[in-house]
Amino acid sequence: MKAHKAYYNMLHAVADAQQGIPKLCPCGSITKEIVDEEDTYEYLPGKRYFICKDFENDGLHFRQPWVKDMQEEVERLKLRVYEQEKLLRESTALKREQKLKVKER
Repeated sequence: MKAHKAYYNMLHAVADAQQGIPKLCPCGSITKEIVDEEDTYEYLPGKRYFICKDFENDGLHFRQPWVKDMQEEVERLKLRVYEQEKLLRESTALKREQKLKVKER
Protein backbone atom coordinates (compact mmCIF):
# COMPACT_ATOMS: atom_id res chain seq x y z
CA MET A 1 0.00 0.00 0.00
CA LYS A 2 2.86 2.39 0.80
CA ALA A 3 4.43 1.71 -2.58
CA HIS A 4 1.17 2.61 -4.34
CA LYS A 5 0.84 5.79 -2.31
CA ALA A 6 4.42 6.79 -3.12
CA TYR A 7 3.81 6.07 -6.81
CA TYR A 8 0.66 8.24 -6.90
CA ASN A 9 2.41 11.01 -5.00
CA MET A 10 5.14 10.93 -7.64
CA LEU A 11 2.55 11.13 -10.43
CA HIS A 12 0.99 14.12 -8.68
CA ALA A 13 4.40 15.80 -8.44
CA VAL A 14 4.98 15.21 -12.15
CA ALA A 15 1.59 16.69 -13.06
CA ASP A 16 2.21 19.78 -10.92
CA ALA A 17 5.75 20.24 -12.21
CA GLN A 18 4.71 20.34 -15.85
CA GLN A 19 4.09 24.07 -15.95
CA GLY A 20 6.48 26.49 -17.55
CA ILE A 21 10.00 25.62 -18.61
CA PRO A 22 11.15 22.52 -16.72
CA LYS A 23 14.62 22.76 -15.17
CA LEU A 24 14.79 19.29 -13.63
CA CYS A 25 12.89 16.10 -14.29
CA PRO A 26 11.25 14.44 -11.26
CA CYS A 27 13.78 11.62 -11.68
CA GLY A 28 16.53 14.14 -10.84
CA SER A 29 18.05 14.45 -14.32
CA ILE A 30 18.36 17.75 -16.13
CA THR A 31 16.14 18.62 -19.06
CA LYS A 32 17.45 19.66 -22.44
CA GLU A 33 15.98 21.21 -25.54
CA ILE A 34 15.88 19.01 -28.64
CA VAL A 35 14.54 19.32 -32.18
CA ASP A 36 12.68 16.30 -33.55
CA GLU A 37 14.01 16.01 -37.10
CA GLU A 38 11.42 13.36 -38.03
CA ASP A 39 8.54 15.77 -37.39
CA THR A 40 9.49 18.20 -40.18
CA TYR A 41 7.29 20.23 -42.51
CA GLU A 42 8.20 22.13 -45.66
CA TYR A 43 8.48 25.42 -43.80
CA LEU A 44 9.50 24.19 -40.32
CA PRO A 45 12.75 22.43 -39.45
CA GLY A 46 11.12 20.23 -36.80
CA LYS A 47 9.26 20.40 -33.52
CA ARG A 48 11.13 21.43 -30.40
CA TYR A 49 10.76 19.65 -27.09
CA PHE A 50 12.06 19.89 -23.56
CA ILE A 51 13.06 16.36 -22.72
CA CYS A 52 14.66 14.56 -19.78
CA LYS A 53 18.25 13.52 -20.34
CA ASP A 54 17.32 9.96 -19.29
CA PHE A 55 13.93 9.86 -21.00
CA GLU A 56 11.87 6.67 -20.83
CA ASN A 57 8.24 6.58 -21.91
CA ASP A 58 6.91 5.51 -18.50
CA GLY A 59 5.08 8.70 -17.50
CA LEU A 60 7.66 9.84 -14.96
CA HIS A 61 9.97 11.75 -17.30
CA PHE A 62 9.50 15.02 -19.15
CA ARG A 63 8.95 15.32 -22.87
CA GLN A 64 7.00 18.51 -23.33
CA PRO A 65 6.41 20.62 -26.43
CA TRP A 66 8.59 23.72 -26.47
CA VAL A 67 5.74 25.99 -27.60
CA LYS A 68 3.47 24.96 -24.72
CA ASP A 69 6.15 25.58 -22.13
CA MET A 70 7.07 28.95 -23.62
CA GLN A 71 3.43 30.02 -23.67
CA GLU A 72 2.99 29.05 -20.00
CA GLU A 73 6.20 30.85 -19.06
CA VAL A 74 5.08 34.03 -20.86
CA GLU A 75 1.69 33.90 -19.12
CA ARG A 76 3.40 33.46 -15.75
CA LEU A 77 5.71 36.40 -16.45
CA LYS A 78 2.77 38.56 -17.57
CA LEU A 79 1.07 37.95 -14.23
CA ARG A 80 4.22 38.97 -12.38
CA VAL A 81 4.49 42.16 -14.46
CA TYR A 82 0.84 43.04 -13.78
CA GLU A 83 1.36 42.49 -10.05
CA GLN A 84 4.45 44.71 -10.07
CA GLU A 85 2.60 47.38 -12.03
CA LYS A 86 -0.22 47.31 -9.49
CA LEU A 87 2.23 47.67 -6.61
CA LEU A 88 3.96 50.56 -8.38
CA ARG A 89 0.66 52.38 -8.90
CA GLU A 90 -0.29 51.85 -5.25
CA SER A 91 3.07 53.14 -4.02
CA THR A 92 2.83 56.17 -6.31
CA ALA A 93 -0.63 56.94 -4.95
CA LEU A 94 0.66 56.61 -1.38
CA LYS A 95 3.57 58.98 -2.15
CA ARG A 96 1.17 61.58 -3.54
CA GLU A 97 -1.07 61.22 -0.51
CA GLN A 98 1.91 61.60 1.83
CA LYS A 99 3.09 64.74 0.00
CA LEU A 100 -0.38 66.29 0.33
CA LYS A 101 -0.41 65.60 4.07
CA VAL A 102 3.02 67.18 4.47
CA LYS A 103 1.93 70.31 2.53
CA GLU A 104 -1.22 70.69 4.65
CA ARG A 105 0.84 70.95 7.86
